Amino acid sequence: MHTAAARSDVILDRLMALHPKVIDLTLDRMRRLLDDLGNPEQRLPPVVHVAGTNGKGSTLAMIRAGLEAGSGQVHAYTSPHLAWFHERIRLAGKVISEDTLAALLDECEGANGGKPITFFEITTAAAFLAFARTEADWTLLEVGLGGRLDATNVMTPRVSVITPVSIDHQQYLGDTLAEIAGEKAGIIKRQVPCIVGPQEEVALDVIEAQLARTGAPASIYGQHWHVWVERDRLVFQDERGLLDLPMPALRGPHQVQNAGTALAVLRELGVDEAGCEAAMTGAIWPARMQKLARGPIVDAADGAEVFLDGGHNPAAGQVIAATLSDMPARETHVVCGMLNTKDVAGFLRPLARSAKSLTAVSIPGEANTLDARTTADAARSVGFEAFTAASALEAVQRIAETAPKSRILICGSLYLAGRILRENG
Repeated sequence: MHTAAARSDVILDRLMALHPKVIDLTLDRMRRLLDDLGNPEQRLPPVVHVAGTNGKGSTLAMIRAGLEAGSGQVHAYTSPHLAWFHERIRLAGKVISEDTLAALLDECEGANGGKPITFFEITTAAAFLAFARTEADWTLLEVGLGGRLDATNVMTPRVSVITPVSIDHQQYLGDTLAEIAGEKAGIIKRQVPCIVGPQEEVALDVIEAQLARTGAPASIYGQHWHVWVERDRLVFQDERGLLDLPMPALRGPHQVQNAGTALAVLRELGVDEAGCEAAMTGAIWPARMQKLARGPIVDAADGAEVFLDGGHNPAAGQVIAATLSDMPARETHVVCGMLNTKDVAGFLRPLARSAKSLTAVSIPGEANTLDARTTADAARSVGFEAFTAASALEAVQRIAETAPKSRILICGSLYLAGRILRENG
C-alpha cells in the first residue's frame, strides 16, 4: 500500500484544496455533484444510516458482523481512517482497492469541474458511486459530522440509528446538548424506522419530538428494548423476545450499550439469533482497546501486553479507565501522545487512577502535536508519575525493562493510533 497508494494520495491532496473552509455544513454542493454523477445515492443497496457522538463505529462494526454472518454482502462507509484512507470504503466486505479508488476520485474530480466542494463531500460521492456499481445486500453509512447537513444525509435509508449524543464539535453543531441532538436527529426520515441508543433526557426529548414530526416508527432504549449483563452473558430484550448471547468481542463496559443498539437494528432487519450472536463475537474495530499481536512494538514489549486506543476526549478517558478496571488486574503503564487542540488533563484525569505511570511522546509528522514535555506536565497535574520518550517504541522498551509482564496502553490520539497501526498492523 505504501507505493501503490501514491496515485490516490496525489488526488486526495489536490481535492483538499478545492474548498478553503475545512468544514462548511450545507447539502447544496453535495446535491449538485451527485446530480452531475447521475444520482448514485438513489441506487444504493438498502441503507443503515448511523449518527451519534459516541459509539457510532463500534455499533456499525457489530451490525456489519451480524449481517455478514448470514453470508450477506455489506458495503460500509466510515470515518476517519486510521492507517490508510482506503479503510473508509468497504465494497461488499473488502477494503476498496487502490485502482478502484483512484479511478472513482478522478471521475468525481472531473464531474465537479473545480467548483467548491469539501474533501468529505467529494470522497463521500466517490463512495456512493462505488456502492451503486457493486452488488451487495446492505449499505452501512456512518455520518461524518452532525447529521442534518452531513454529506451522507442525501438518501432514504431502510433504518436510521442514533447512538448516544454528547457535547462535541460545538463550533459546528451548537453549544447545548439539545442543539447537538437536533442536528443528529436530522437523519430521521418520514416513515423510516429509527433505532435510538441510550440518551440523556434533554437529547431524548429533542429526538422524540423529531420522531413525532416525521411519523418514523421508533425503537428506543429503555422503552422498546433493554440490554444488560447477567452471569457474564449479554441479555437483550425487545418486543420480539429475549436473546441470551456471549459478551461483545469489543472490550469495555460501554460496549454493552453499543451492542444493544446493534442488536435492535439487526432485529429490525430480520436477522436471526445466529446472526445476532456473530455480531457479538465477530466484530472488529481497530484502535478501540485493541490488543496488538505483532510488529516492532510487540517485540519491544518483551512479554508485556500492548493495547492501543484512539480515544482523546474526557468521555473517552472515562471509558478507557472503566475498561481497564474491568480487565484482569495487572500493573498498567500508559504511553500517550496528543494534539494541542484537545483537553489533555480532562482525558488523563480518569486514567491516573488506573495506571502506575505515563510516558509522553510527540506524534511524529503531525503539525498539531503537543510536545511530549507539555503532555507530561499535564499528566503530573492530574496525579501521574510522568516521563517523556523520543518515540512510542522507546517508551515501550523502557517500560518493558523496568516493569516486565505489565500491561502497556498506547493512547491519546487517532493520529498516533494510525501511525502505530501502519508500523505494527
